Amino acid sequence: MPNDPQPEIYPPSPEVIAAACVKDRDEQAVRASRDLEAFWAERAQEFEWFKPWDKVLDDSNKPFFKWFVGARTNIAYNCLDRHIKTWRRNKLALIWEGEKGELRTFSYHALNREVCRFANVLRSMGVKKGDRVTIYMGRVPELPIAMLACAKVGAVHSVVYGGFSVEALHGRIEDSQSNIVITCDGSWMNGKIVELKNIVDEALKRCATVEHVIVVKRTGQPVQMESGRDYWFDDLMGLPVAKSLPGTRSDTEVMDAEDPLFMLYTSGTTGKPKAILHTHGGYMVGVATTLQWAFDLKEEDRWWCTADPGWITGHSYIVYGPLLLGATSFMYEGAPTFPYPNRWWSMVEKYGITVFYTAPTAIRGLMRFGEAWPNRHDLSGLRMLGSVGEPINPEAWRWYHRVIGKGKCPIIDTWWQTETGMFMITPLPSMPLKPGSASKPFPGVEADVYDESGTPVAVGEEGFLVLKNPWPAMMRTIYNDPDRYVKQYWTKYPGVYFTGDSARKDADGYFWVIGRVDDVIKVSGYRLGTAEVESALVSHPAVAEAAAIGLPHEIKGHAIHTYVILKAGHEPSEALAEELKIHVGHETGPIAKPEKITFVKQLPKTRSGKIMRRVLKARAQGLSEGDLTTLEE
Repeated sequence: MPNDPQPEIYPPSPEVIAAACVKDRDEQAVRASRDLEAFWAERAQEFEWFKPWDKVLDDSNKPFFKWFVGARTNIAYNCLDRHIKTWRRNKLALIWEGEKGELRTFSYHALNREVCRFANVLRSMGVKKGDRVTIYMGRVPELPIAMLACAKVGAVHSVVYGGFSVEALHGRIEDSQSNIVITCDGSWMNGKIVELKNIVDEALKRCATVEHVIVVKRTGQPVQMESGRDYWFDDLMGLPVAKSLPGTRSDTEVMDAEDPLFMLYTSGTTGKPKAILHTHGGYMVGVATTLQWAFDLKEEDRWWCTADPGWITGHSYIVYGPLLLGATSFMYEGAPTFPYPNRWWSMVEKYGITVFYTAPTAIRGLMRFGEAWPNRHDLSGLRMLGSVGEPINPEAWRWYHRVIGKGKCPIIDTWWQTETGMFMITPLPSMPLKPGSASKPFPGVEADVYDESGTPVAVGEEGFLVLKNPWPAMMRTIYNDPDRYVKQYWTKYPGVYFTGDSARKDADGYFWVIGRVDDVIKVSGYRLGTAEVESALVSHPAVAEAAAIGLPHEIKGHAIHTYVILKAGHEPSEALAEELKIHVGHETGPIAKPEKITFVKQLPKTRSGKIMRRVLKARAQGLSEGDLTTLEE
């Protein structure tokens, strides 16, 4: 939160208020607080249900809440089948550009046809309701097609970001017990090939559950195809089985509202990634409502969320949210600065993007290249901008508003998590904006800031951000680990969801999210457990012990700094530091490569042996180290 007790305020223009689908956020918030179930039931009426619900919310077994109990639906049906019965049949659902400039487009009819064909392929391979399918791909249209096909047949998809390492992929396949992996031969990023199929092959050497691998041909480089296990996507889509039903329509599996839709792994403090589980019904209602209200999407809009579908932002606001609303969505395969720093802005102009949603890391990175690059392009079609992944610093907010939005586009700064599934704290376009603040909770969401004892802190004071009531898109559990779900999220303050973030609240009720309070580092908006990085370092034969912390970084938000104790017989050197960085990248993924490695003789620890990372952070930044009474001698 800025030191200035009266931070600048950007009021909405009369034009924005007039166009907004929600004119008065506070009025809706009051409605929701009076009757939460009626509020969400009204939003749920927007969708098709094979059977209506018997009860909106079942809170009899807290914290295992259930939404739209007894209802039958399928999110893929509401994303596609529902629209092709209307004039939207021939509306563009997806526009895609490859890093090399290729263009592919899909109407709702065409996208539905591809999803139905691939659903038939999955069924022919024995995939049935409840089975898990791992998807490890680049940003190509076949990725959302695979996700939707899984949903259509009732399978649970587990999308792994197509840049994670062999170890990370192997662990996620093994934990989910997937029997099918869908991947690409490779993907393009910054003009180079990410060799996805080779990574899959290496990971599967230790995954006994996988029976089939389906490979999309994207880059065309030679890859090993194992007979009887590996199949080309295009070959399967051309088989009679893919077209076996009239009009290539595949039957949609009727799902209970509480049936699992997907699992998505996120880093935790223990080093073992946890699989967040989301369901068909409540997730559908939550993501569609928040996207509609926060970004005020219109039929004529062209929406671009720059995230990767491998993260929750991509699940909720590239794939499911826009399709549920019948929107036209744009997806780009490659890097924002390839081959030049105007790549994004050229596509905004070329495709007539009107609503643009990206991360502060990207904004700060593009700021470095100055205003000339975006000013080469006509960005006047933009009417709404968004921010996601981490708190946006006011300087980047102002640049984004002035240079990209030309001073007229509201910036929808969203706070939410993989676990929440949907926006939790966000402005609506009709609200005044404060640079750096995520504004107020979405109507129906109750948030607060607590101290250690569970008492709300005073205005302006920092504390723990909590959520006080259930919401439809909330995670239902951690896959195969319900005890961990309760312990991590619902134990610190019984009956209240602990977000793991720190925040302040100002006199106007605006929230200012500060960052993580646990041992998780956010790098470029992506969460990495310190234990994951430390485990990777210790797996190197030269390392005896390691500690990882996140320190502020001008571009990434935070960068990983590590402290390493070497085994006897090994000496510190720049060459070894570089070798360790490469080792971490190989073991955990390039995103986890440390910015800096410092060799030390000892680490600050409590008497019980726990590394005091806050002390390392304070020392690195020249700050007060605080209470050291628990530090061992």
